[in-house]
Amino acid sequence: MSLYTQADSNTRKTWILIFGFLIFIIIIGWLFSYLLDNQAILVFAVSISLFTSLGSYWYSDKIVLSMMRAKLIEEKDNRELYHNVENLCITAGLPLPKIYIIEERQPNAFATGRDAKHAVIVVSRGLLEKLDKVELEGVVAHELSHIGNKDMLLGTVIVVLVGIVAMISDFFLRISFYRGRSNRDSEDRGGGILLVLGLVAAILAPIAATLVQLAISRKREFLADASGALLTRYPEGLARALEKISADSTPMRAVNNATSHLFISSPIKGEKNNWLSKLFLTHPPVKDRITALRGMKI
Repeated sequence: MSLYTQADSNTRKTWILIFGFLIFIIIIGWLFSYLLDNQAILVFAVSISLFTSLGSYWYSDKIVLSMMRAKLIEEKDNRELYHNVENLCITAGLPLPKIYIIEERQPNAFATGRDAKHAVIVVSRGLLEKLDKVELEGVVAHELSHIGNKDMLLGTVIVVLVGIVAMISDFFLRISFYRGRSNRDSEDRGGGILLVLGLVAAILAPIAATLVQLAISRKREFLADASGALLTRYPEGLARALEKISADSTPMRAVNNATSHLFISSPIKGEKNNWLSKLFLTHPPVKDRITALRGMKI
């Protein structure tokens, strides 16, 4: 499989997941509005979800940088890193993002920001110390690919969709407990069965939405790997970097579940590897990513 085929395949699968997600939301929205017999609840839930999610889109980078205690650097602070990012940006046709360093011994990195003009790349001190030049270039190319592929925008859209499902489900559960069955279904058995199905959907819908969100996130990691390898023309550099990052057991202090999905490799060590836990992983297994990289042809 070539790099171009890999990139096209992951892009296609991402859009298939998004389309399926939209159909899923339409069905859930119709079911809950029908059972509650109130369109206003659906409108309110969507409005709140859009407001909170889009607000996080505009300010999430500042919040994350503050949480991670990241420090902005200039060319004089680290010329090798600065020129590494600058050269790859020229190759990729991207504006130069702001570059930050976090004082963490674990080797890792992430990109954030609402678009290419407001993008940020963050690398840890451990990454700079433990990776060689070619490996560091592979990591930077991966993060620039997230920017070029508009993954921050896509991630925000998915967060909005997941938020809508969660809000509608929460409204339905709360109102159902207070109202019992809706007036429309109070006198027939079929309505009671439909209500039970609605309650089951309200409980399972947020879980299903989260699984779709994580599946899309994993596909975008594969795509960023392929795009990054295409940018450097050397997949082995990123493959070696991922091996070192995943093998390093150094814990990261300033990280939590809310920010772990941003990094090139999960900063939370000791995650389980069974089939159930894999469904809830924010990243594809590193072994799968390395195998895909080493199987690519340029």
